[in-house]
Amino acid sequence: MFAPRGAKAEIEEGLDFTPKFDADGLIPALAMDSVTHEPLMLAYMNKESLLRTLEIGEAVYWSRSRKEIWHKGATSGHVQRIQEIRTDCDQDALILLVEQVGAGACHSGRNSCFYRKIVPSIGGSTVKLDWVEAGKSFDPVAVYGKR
Repeated sequence: MFAPRGAKAEIEEGLDFTPKFDADGLIPALAMDSVTHEPLMLAYMNKESLLRTLEIGEAVYWSRSRKEIWHKGATSGHVQRIQEIRTDCDQDALILLVEQVGAGACHSGRNSCFYRKIVPSIGGSTVKLDWVEAGKSFDPVAVYGKR
């Protein structure tokens, strides 16, 4: 179980884990490759999924769109083995350092969900995106049966 949230100094300097969930009961969790520190995906956890993650050592999230617990890789086999979890100063955000097992983290078929970068506009033109990772590492239709 998590410790109760105390005073600001206790939260910022203490050693009790007291996650701060938002009004919807969620906390953002950025999954990053534990070796390269490449960002893989951003998801959310609720109390139950965070406790389950700590229990089994694999990433378990809360799917905001499906409104259900989501064990990453349960369908695809592309699980995320937890190597370390970090929290920020006020304990309202998490970084999951993971070993990404399988072909990739993104449902679009790529290694990372962060496969494009923002290209600043010049002279007031429309802001565009450019590829960071253009190729797919797996076929999402074959893995999930839909796109």
